[in-house]
Amino acid sequence: MNLPQLSAEDWSAIRLSLQLAGATTVLLLLLATPLAWWLARSRSIAAAAIGALVTLPLVLPPTVLGFYLLLALGQHGWIGQLTQALGLGLLPFTFGGLLLASMLYSLPFAVQPLQQAFAAIGPRPLEVAASLRASPLDAFFSVVLPLARPGFITAAIMSFAHTLGEFGVVLMIGGNIPGATRVLSVQIYDHVEALEYPQAHWLAGGMLLFSFVVLLALHLFKRQREQA
Repeated sequence: MNLPQLSAEDWSAIRLSLQLAGATTVLLLLLATPLAWWLARSRSIAAAAIGALVTLPLVLPPTVLGFYLLLALGQHGWIGQLTQALGLGLLPFTFGGLLLASMLYSLPFAVQPLQQAFAAIGPRPLEVAASLRASPLDAFFSVVLPLARPGFITAAIMSFAHTLGEFGVVLMIGGNIPGATRVLSVQIYDHVEALEYPQAHWLAGGMLLFSFVVLLALHLFKRQREQA
């Protein structure tokens, strides 16, 4: 039995997907941390509205989100006009556009684990830190972040895995440009369209195995934390 070999385009799609997932995960953790902290501590109507907006990608079809992002990032959209005024050009069909779309689409997978981790800490550790004359910023970095470490691990794993498997949003925003915006999920779609099922099997099977390993590791980590 002759096993199909991965082409240069396959490796390019894999490399681009890993770069996109890595950059999205890092930026999401930076963005989601203060947002999740505010959502976990606020009881205002504004927090409820922002929380609903954050979770919107969980129920919206990816093509709907991608369509409105395409309009906003386009030549006549408000984000597109801003990026052009700043000399950045238009973001659709670029890696920057893919990155922005991936961050928005994977945002709930970063915010929700962090929000739950922050809420589980409760006010007592912060009250103790305040009694020791620690500033709110010192208390956050020295008390809250270490206690919320499981939430950060979960958020990073889920954000990375979810970004790696995106299809609808990245296809709407990035298109199918080899070496620039053609990610792994789009490459699999191209193989299926060309009836190249063996190549599609290798790539899809790799993603299936990766997703299973990630979820298994996450469940084992949570079980270990519960038993500790």
